[in-house]
Formats: sequence, structure tokens, C-alpha cells
Amino acid sequence: MMDNLRAASNNVVLKIILALIILSFILTGVGNYLVGGSGDYAAKVNGQEIGRAQLEQAVQNQRSRLQQQLGDQFSALAGSEGYMQQLRQESLSNLIDVTLLDQYSKKLGIAVSDQQIKDAIFATPQFQTDGRFDNAKYLQSIQSMGYTADNFAQLMKRQLISQQLEQAFGQSDFVLPAESKSLGELILQSRDVQTATLDTNALAAKQQVTDAELQAFYDQNKNKFISPEQVKISYIEMDATAMQGKTDVTDADISAYYDQHKNEFGQPERRRYSVIVLKTQADADAVAAELAKGTDFAELAKTKSTDALSAKQGGDLGWMEPETTLPEFKNANLTTKGQVSGVIKSDSGFFILRLEDVTPEKVKPLAEVRNTITDKLKQEKSLDAYYALQQKVSEAATNDNESLASAEQVAGTKAVHTDWFTQNQIPAGINFKPVVQAIFEGGLIGQDGSPGSNSDIITVDGDRAFVVRVDAHKAEGVKPFADVKDQVTAMLKHQKAQDQARVDGEKLLTALKDGKGDDAMKAAGLSFGAVQKVQRSQQPSAFEENVYALPHPQKDQPVYGLSQDDKGNSVLVKLTGVTPGVVPEADVARFTQEMQQTSSNVTFDALLTNLRQEAKIKYGSAAQNQ
Repeated sequence: MMDNLRAASNNVVLKIILALIILSFILTGVGNYLVGGSGDYAAKVNGQEIGRAQLEQAVQNQRSRLQQQLGDQFSALAGSEGYMQQLRQESLSNLIDVTLLDQYSKKLGIAVSDQQIKDAIFATPQFQTDGRFDNAKYLQSIQSMGYTADNFAQLMKRQLISQQLEQAFGQSDFVLPAESKSLGELILQSRDVQTATLDTNALAAKQQVTDAELQAFYDQNKNKFISPEQVKISYIEMDATAMQGKTDVTDADISAYYDQHKNEFGQPERRRYSVIVLKTQADADAVAAELAKGTDFAELAKTKSTDALSAKQGGDLGWMEPETTLPEFKNANLTTKGQVSGVIKSDSGFFILRLEDVTPEKVKPLAEVRNTITDKLKQEKSLDAYYALQQKVSEAATNDNESLASAEQVAGTKAVHTDWFTQNQIPAGINFKPVVQAIFEGGLIGQDGSPGSNSDIITVDGDRAFVVRVDAHKAEGVKPFADVKDQVTAMLKHQKAQDQARVDGEKLLTALKDGKGDDAMKAAGLSFGAVQKVQRSQQPSAFEENVYALPHPQKDQPVYGLSQDDKGNSVLVKLTGVTPGVVPEADVARFTQEMQQTSSNVTFDALLTNLRQEAKIKYGSAAQNQ
């Protein structure tokens, strides 16, 4: 239990509570924390009452928070009787948990005074201005959430108690083997259940609804029948690629391009040089004299050249094309392999050059590159025509802003007309971000649904462009009742079916608990299915939570409950057995370490489950209204 307590005190759920409380506390009237009601109580927890007023206030507070978080969506939820019953049940369950934790803290001698609560409020940064408590800011924050002094004090007390529990047990760095084993049995526990489902869809088919009910449902849920903004447009597309197939290229064009760009269709003349670089005229003359005596050029380059890089290669500079050859090299006028220049003066010193080799120019014949030149010329001409067409279409669309007729004539094509579409269903032909932005954000839409103005040229990737005109526009709005009547009918029938399923399920649950379940189930045409094992997952579903909220079966007598599946069907649950979990021997050490270092919602639930199972909880008449 100590480990459960430590995990609960570290639990994320408890830590979040303070943040919620900070935004919703009322400074005055901090007393009367867990005070019970009179004879009309909602529940008694080990003899301590939770009054009707406490429950009603808790429900109202939860409604206020949900209203602020969900806005209009909550109005739709609040229209469901089943949902509001569930909210009421959760509110009572939370009050019971608060009471159990309060009682448990008293057993441990942990208490929270009025002054501690006030000190916590004054120290809260959200309620301060320039480091000092600001009562106006405080009141503005708490009034927006609708808490009373008493129910806030309950929540604040729970948080401060949690902090004390954490201080008391959170520093303990060991878990006894018996504790680890017990907690493992609880967390890994499996439960044997059988279920019987009240099919909401089947019940929906039998529901009757009146026109008045349909109209009322529609009026209360108009936010569910929103028609998004829609437009109809006309557009002219210009595509440079498509224009390429319509472009003509003459033989004269091809020959002229070939003559002007021969370097693109072969390899120009290349020359290979070696060099000896020297610092002074005297050094250069001395090397020239050595060369005249027949000394090897490469050896002199290695020993005499000041250019370290070429010297390592015996002066070799590699192959050079005309575009990369220095003017001094060209001016040396070396024409024969092995020919050596005289001393050449340059900005960087002096050098002596030798021509090592020459590769003559090689050009592919025109016939070999004709198709390549043709394609290139067609592309260039089509781009020129494309940009010229853009200019003409733009001028026509601007000068005749009442339609795309003039632009059509210039473009030589008819505009494409779309049907209605929204921003979430863009026609494929215009599904480009610049086009969509121009339509819905570019000021092209007329007033009151009337046609707008022509767009300017809109370019997109791939050498394509558009001129767009919005022909008609429908603003976002609520769909008329007549248009959605069938949808309203289906939704209302489904809601009625859910309510009926819940009511029928509660009646069957009462019969099962009273030992009259066989006849009641037979009359309803229901029976429990095969036994299935349920084990709580890391993120338990509502069904798992409901299964694990049921008390253990006693003396082979099943326990019954009512839940709901993810389709909205009411589900009767028959719990027949509980099997403690077993931590595999190989995982015991790791499991124990995790219990020491981490906390989880599962262990928090385990603590409350233990407290609930050990408590005597009696529901009063106020709880029957749920």
C-alpha cells in the first residue's frame, strides 16, 4: 500500500489538478470542506455523507468547465440525456474518491489548515501582479470557471494532501518483495466477463419522431449542419509543354544554331603543357641555358620550379581547353609537340613553357545532333510563345473584366467551367496552391454570390499558368432544414435509441441484481455470450474502466454492471471471476525498479480501487436522480 500511495502522489492526474484549481479558486469562504448534507444525501462513504448540494454543485462545475472548453459542441452533448447521466455519475464518483483520500490522509495524520490553503493562493503566480497578490485578477480568473468556495476548497485540500503524501513517501527508494508482488497481482489482474449488447442501430429503426421533434433537434444542433464555402469558376490554362508540339522549326534554324554552338556538340582542341616557374629573370635565364644544353625539362621542373604543385608532376599541368588556357600560354605560339618557349614574364614571376601534346577539335556532324537541336529549338520557341501568350491573355482579361470571352479569343481555347467545389475538394485541373489561394483569398469573389473579377496571370510549377474567374459563390452557412431532414431524422432516432438502450439496460441490470435476470433477458431477446478475459491496457477504454470498477464476485455469485461500447451500444456485463496477475520471474527486478522510479495512472487507480473495496459506500436518494 505504501508503494501505491507513493505512485498516487506522483501521479500526473493529481499534479494536473493544481493547475486546474489555480484558475478556478474563490478566495472568500474557505471553510466547510467535506461537510455532508442532511438526510437527503447522495452517498455515504464509511459513514461520511456527500450531500445533494455537494453533488449538484459538482455537476454544475463540470458543466461550466465543459461549456468553456467545448463551446457550442457541449450544447449538443448536453441535449443527450444519456451523456448528462454519465456526467452526473462521474461527478459523484469523483466526490467519493476525494472523500476516500481525505479519510485515508487522516489515518496517516496528514492535515491541511485554512492558512495553508490561503498561503498557497497568495503564492500562486497566476494571481499576482508585479510579484504581489492581485485580488482583482484572482476574482476574474475564478469567476470565469464558476467554482464556489466550498467545492474549490475540497479540490485544493486534495492537492495539498497529495503533496504531503508525496513528501512523506516519495523519497522512499525501496519496495518490499511482498509489495511488489501484491501490486503486480493488481496491475496484471485479468477478469472473466460475459457481455450482452443492446444494439442501438436495431433500436433506431423502431424509433418514431415527430416533425416538431425534428425541428427542435435541428434548432439545437445547427452547428452540425454547416455548409462550407463553395465556388464555381471558369479558367483558361496555358501550358508551355503543350505548346511545344505546335511549334515549327526550319532547316535554316537548325543549321544556324549548329554553326553558332559547335562547342556543344563535340570536343574543342585541347593542349597539354608543362611549366617551370621561377622568381627572377636571372633564375629563368639560367634554366633556359640548361634546357639549351639538353637537360631534361621534367627534372629541371622538379628541382628548380617554385610552383610546388606542378613541380611534383615534372611541371605537367594536364589538358587545357581554349576557354581555360591563360593568355600567356596562347601568346607563346607553341605549335609542335616538345616545343619549348623562351622566358615569359607574367604578373606572378617568370616561367618557361613546353607544349607536350595537342588533340585536335572534334565536332559531331549535323546529322548526328539534328534531333537534339530540333527539340531544343522547339522548347525555346514554345517558351517564347508561352510568355507572349501570357502577356496577351493578361491584357485581354484586364481590359474585359466582365468575362473571359476576350481572353478566350486571344488564347485560342475555350475556358473550362467547374461545378460547385469547396477548399477541401479542389478539382484536379486547378489543384495548385497559388490558384487555390487566388480563388479563396485573392479578392476575386463578387458580392452576394455574384460573379467576381478576372484574375491576373497565376503561374505554377512546370511552366503552366492560369487566368481564373469566380462565376458564383456561396458563403459558409447552415444548411436549410429541408435539405438535411433525412440526416436529422437518422441522428435523432439514433439518440433516442441510445437513450432507450440505456434505460432498458438499467432495467435489465436491476432484474439481474434481484435474481430475476433469466426471465428479463429472455423477454428482451438477449443472452450473455462466451467468457472473455479482460485485462487493463495502458490507456484503458471506458469498457475496461467499467469492468474494473465492479467489485469482486463473492461465493461464485456473478457481479453485474452496465457499460457502453465504442459504437454507442449499451452493454450488460457479467463478471464471473478475477485472476490475480503474475510478474514473470525474469521481469521482477525491472518491475520493482519501475515501481520505485515512476508513477502511472494505473497505480493511482489501484490505490482508489483498494480504498473503494475496503470502504462501505451507500448511495442515497439524491444519487437515484442520476
